[in-house]
Order: sequence, then C-alpha cells, then structure tokens
Amino acid sequence: HPGIKPLNNSGGPSICRSYLLVTLLIAFICVRSSPWTNYSAYSYFEVVTICDLIMILAFYLVHLFRFYRVLTCISWPLSELLHYLIGTLLLLIASIVAASKSYNQSGLVAGAIFGFMATFLCMASIWLSYKISCVTQSTDAAV
Repeated sequence: HPGIKPLNNSGGPSICRSYLLVTLLIAFICVRSSPWTNYSAYSYFEVVTICDLIMILAFYLVHLFRFYRVLTCISWPLSELLHYLIGTLLLLIASIVAASKSYNQSGLVAGAIFGFMATFLCMASIWLSYKISCVTQSTDAAV
C-alpha cells in the first residue's frame, strides 16, 4: 500500500539530527551576536532557525517518551516529514537572504554558511529517515 514509511533508525538519522541541532544553534548564535545590516532579513533568519530547532526537539521528545503511542490521532511519520520538507525550504530561503544581505560581516557570513549546512543536513535527514513509496498494487489474480 502506498504511503510514507519511516526507515529503521539505525543511528544514521539520529546522528544527522544531532549535528543538525548543533548547526542550527551555531547559525542562530552567529547571527544573533553580529551587527545586523538588514533587520528584516536577519530577524527572519533567527525565527526560522529557532522554530526549526524547537520543532526538531519536539519530535525528538515525542519519540523519546513514546507520545506517538498515546496520540494515535496524528500521523507522526507524515507530520515529521512535512515539518522537515517545509523547514528545509524555509531554511534554504533564509540562508540565501542572509547570505545576500551580509555585506562581508564575518558573523553574518558564518551564520549564512551554517544555515546552508543545516539545510544540507535537513535534506540528508529526510533522505536517511524516510522512504516514500508509490507502488501500485496489482489487480491481476495469479491462477
């Protein structure tokens, strides 16, 4: 049956997510501690990085404390996949905007680079964690 199936968590996705959390935190700190050249661009970057960080921690806690067994009305694999897809897109946009508005301020450039690294780690986490299958079932009956 077609659908979204999480792969076995053999350690690869967990390590990738750990690096992602650290990278997002470093990107946020770099931008936060630098003099801003464009308020709206960097406040958007901060909001995206912190929201992504909080959501990743929330999904981690859901898996850690097995809340998915209690809250069965939510499709956890689908909601986590949608979070990663939307978060990756927003992080890519925020990193592009931050890089274009950095004007060679070293902290802002570093924040944008860590934003791009976090975008790559988000894509790697999606790639390592999920298998999207769209296999149609055959209707032919073998006799």
